[in-house]
Amino acid sequence: MATEDKNRATAAAILPLVGGAANVASIAHCMTRLRLGLHDRSLVDDEALKALPAVMGVVEDDTYQIVLGPGTVARVTPEFEQLVEEAREAAPAPDPGGPAAVSADDLAAQGAAIKAQQKAKNATPFKLFLRKIANIFVPLIPALIGCGIIAGLNGLLVNLQWLPAVTPALAAMASGFMALIAVFVGYNTAKEFGGTPILGGAVAAIIVFPGVANIDAFGQTLSPGQGGVLGALGAAVLAVYVEKWCRRWVPEALDVLVTPTLTVLISGLVTIFGLMFVAGEISSAIGTFADWLLSNGGAGAGFVLGGLFLPLVMLGLHQALIPIHTTLIEQQGYTVLLPILAMAGAGQVGAAMAVYFRLPRNESIRRTIKSALPAGLLGVGEPLIYGVSLPLGRPFITACVGGAFGGGFVGLFNQLGDTVGSTAIGPSGWALFPLLDGNHGLGSTIAIYGAGLLVGYVAGFLATYFFGFSKDLLTEFNVSQEPAPSTIAATGGTTPSATPPSAGGPDTPDPGTDPAKAPAGV
Repeated sequence: MATEDKNRATAAAILPLVGGAANVASIAHCMTRLRLGLHDRSLVDDEALKALPAVMGVVEDDTYQIVLGPGTVARVTPEFEQLVEEAREAAPAPDPGGPAAVSADDLAAQGAAIKAQQKAKNATPFKLFLRKIANIFVPLIPALIGCGIIAGLNGLLVNLQWLPAVTPALAAMASGFMALIAVFVGYNTAKEFGGTPILGGAVAAIIVFPGVANIDAFGQTLSPGQGGVLGALGAAVLAVYVEKWCRRWVPEALDVLVTPTLTVLISGLVTIFGLMFVAGEISSAIGTFADWLLSNGGAGAGFVLGGLFLPLVMLGLHQALIPIHTTLIEQQGYTVLLPILAMAGAGQVGAAMAVYFRLPRNESIRRTIKSALPAGLLGVGEPLIYGVSLPLGRPFITACVGGAFGGGFVGLFNQLGDTVGSTAIGPSGWALFPLLDGNHGLGSTIAIYGAGLLVGYVAGFLATYFFGFSKDLLTEFNVSQEPAPSTIAATGGTTPSATPPSAGGPDTPDPGTDPAKAPAGV
């Protein structure tokens, strides 16, 4: 404990001398140096840093480098990162709406309040764990999307027998990332759980190494890639715990040699003779269950999945689906769950359109819907959720009904043998079209998915139009919200605005509770 206290004290002494947490843009370390990216170099007190007992010197290059020595730097860096994170969490959160928040209408304010309350509720240990899982996979989404689109283009060219000299190159581009995805998962896992990222990647690389085909475990020969992303995740988490144990007990003078060796050795042996087999069985079970579920209960399963996805997002539980999507893509080339879950966004769009027609006098809400609808069609649903349906109450439920009918439609075709899948996670709505794949040709797959969206739009619209408003709700909201003095007094002093609540795009970096971050976008 004395060593841990010393390392934290060193980190605590360094932080204010580099300008505080707000001045730190990035944190990394090599064998001997703590490397910091800084916003403002002038805030650093060089002489005071050099005077610290643990600091051997400072070097200025592309990053600001504080020399701490081998062993010490690996122990001080996690403490420094934790202090920076704690300081940022303790700092007052900036108002995302800025000056516009003063003139936001009541509905948007209610939506923002609900969002904040839900985010606070999602800060449970289990949901924070799910957030870590999301943080591992979300950075991989751009590569999954890019490679998925290339794979779709290559499949189209192969089917049309066009450009035969080019298709092998496209196949290599599309498949290269997926062949090594376990390494990236291992790297991100170690980074997220507080270990050395490259060690997590090194252990996970064992899973995809062709030489494992010469190894027998549990009475069977291993195959390269067995266990996939789940095995890589487990292997990297194990590597983090082994590394932390080594950091605690290995003398600092030997740390640079002993710790990485023991981390790779112990974690690697457990991975080869345990995790690969177990994770392989789990991965196979996931694929088998998904196929069975949609083959035998496709319409019903699709109805439930499409209807419940928005509430799952609200509870922060949608993040548990990300490894499942990735596993299915790795196994089968696409995930059959994403197109069904994407129907939740269609129901949301249909519900918003019904609200638009049911509140003809409320120009503020109608402007909000018109500005947020294009994003909703492309699968970014946060503006419609928190700006329209959720604060109104009933329209959120009827939007779920629309998603249920859309999901049931797509699930029915899966049950009939027309599999509809997505080669990547992240986009939904119209943005998912370039990523679609299936077992009966691209034309059939696109037609089924497009028809599912239409069903979701129509069902969401009808459910909301006829059942989404009580008389009291219509009386309250179907009135002009223009900023007249009487209106301002009635609404407690807030002037209305067409500005929707703050909404991140598909890659806004809060994978915790932001629905726009959901792998099946809403």
